Amino acid sequence: MEAARESMAALVDAGLYDCAQTLGCFLVSSSPASSEAGMSMKVESLVLHGDALHGEKEFRRALSAYKQAMQYSKNIPRQATSNTRSSVTATGRSPSPNSSSLAPLNENEVKFKIALCYSALREHREALQEMEGIPSKARTLKMNLMLGKLYRISRNNRAAAVCYKECLRQCPYVFEAITALAEMGLSSKEFSLIFSQAPNRGGKAPGDSLDAQRWWNRYVEAQCCIASNDYKGGLDIYLDLMQRFPNNVHILLEIAKVEAIIGRNDEAIMNFEKARLIDPNIMTYMDEYAILLKSKSDYTKLNKLVHDMLHIDPARPETCLALAALWERKDERKALTYAEKSLRVDDRHITGYIMKGNLHLLLNRPDLAVTDFRGAQELRADLRSYQGLVRAYLALSKCKDALFTAREAMKVMHQSAKALKLVGDVHAISSSGREKARKFYESAIRLEPGFLGAALALADLHVAEGRNKDAVLLLERYLRQWADDSLHIKLAQVFAATNMLSDALSHYQSALRINPHNEAAKKGLERLEKQMKGVDPDAPEEDEENEADDVDGDQDDAELLYVRYV
Repeated sequence: MEAARESMAALVDAGLYDCAQTLGCFLVSSSPASSEAGMSMKVESLVLHGDALHGEKEFRRALSAYKQAMQYSKNIPRQATSNTRSSVTATGRSPSPNSSSLAPLNENEVKFKIALCYSALREHREALQEMEGIPSKARTLKMNLMLGKLYRISRNNRAAAVCYKECLRQCPYVFEAITALAEMGLSSKEFSLIFSQAPNRGGKAPGDSLDAQRWWNRYVEAQCCIASNDYKGGLDIYLDLMQRFPNNVHILLEIAKVEAIIGRNDEAIMNFEKARLIDPNIMTYMDEYAILLKSKSDYTKLNKLVHDMLHIDPARPETCLALAALWERKDERKALTYAEKSLRVDDRHITGYIMKGNLHLLLNRPDLAVTDFRGAQELRADLRSYQGLVRAYLALSKCKDALFTAREAMKVMHQSAKALKLVGDVHAISSSGREKARKFYESAIRLEPGFLGAALALADLHVAEGRNKDAVLLLERYLRQWADDSLHIKLAQVFAATNMLSDALSHYQSALRINPHNEAAKKGLERLEKQMKGVDPDAPEEDEENEADDVDGDQDDAELLYVRYV
């Protein structure tokens, strides 16, 4: 069977797992010779069979094969094989299946494979137990990275940090370790100290190494800024790096992601589109892009994006969330099923929790939304999870919890206008807190003069207190500097409330010229036209129910196509 075993190894190495696992059924079922050589061959056949099954994503079967290999290996006398230990390859099998030397099983490598199977089955505790059985000095780069992930999942950040640091000592360009350590609070100076301990690979000239070190240290500094919620500092560094690496898709996506978090939606959309022009098949953060398109009511682009993503990879969590964004307009419950599906695919996908929380708020289930936003915060707290929690607590009339959360956001995100506005939102709920709310909104505007969210909230506060003129002056002042559809809509609403209908009409039309897809402007204009005709806009129409049925039946062919895909 030596020739068949050699062929199976070749099939596994070539990625032909289906053929390999079928051949493996013959090898592992053959009666092993009672000799030590026969036992070694049996062990190797089982490891190869496990590799083939793992490649086929049959993780439970692969787990069984690896464990059988470990059990058989224990019955092979160690003394007879100790002299050949150095000949074992990193794959867990001997370098040649028909070799006359009796190479022992690389138990550490097989333990790692067992851990990979457990992790794929989301049995993280069992995976961690296997990985902890590998001596620290025997751990390779991929083993340390895996162990770091498992420690982090088990919330043992101290042990995770040790593993991630060891990864960077072996290779400073392990991006996942950089991100994880930054989120755990490691400073850029501490990173530099770790990098100094990494080996100099390739014997590069000092000048080349210094150049690489400069841009890499800047990238790491940006990661540290973003992880500590210093979004402005991180963006400035990323923009600087774009000068050094123009058309870098990774940096473009990182810039767009941060811009989406802090509410710079137009800039984020522009950068996502740039990234897609450079690489049309990119999937990273495309769920964020989909959510932005939905917020702009640009369903033409959203349809196209979802179609492309389904063609590239329908099983990715980003695709599920893009579908959720698409369905939210017509069927919030169906959108929720896609958000839940994204978390079944990857239960550590933060955007999935954010989307699920927002959908639960739309479905009037703030209690479930709290759980979703807390899930996002356990993975990584950012502005959107704080905003979602505050909205959920306010919907539950838990004003103290909302205020505590908003203040926590303000402490975590130093000098953040968005966090200040969040505290103001909580105070604005009650008439007694409006003065405090006004001070927080004004502080947010002073800190970030271009923050339209604070200006709109302050305008609402003026209207609530009967100061419509102040609201108009504030909004018109902003319009002189920022041509934004949301400002026109707010002005139209104020004018409509004070019966200045022609002015309201003008601003709704201006909003639609800026963004023809704006649903709020369309609905506001429809309501205003009824007012101008002397019709009560709140009065129910006789055929309203029939019209609703027609809308439900009028589904785009493209959307039906998406349903067939998934």
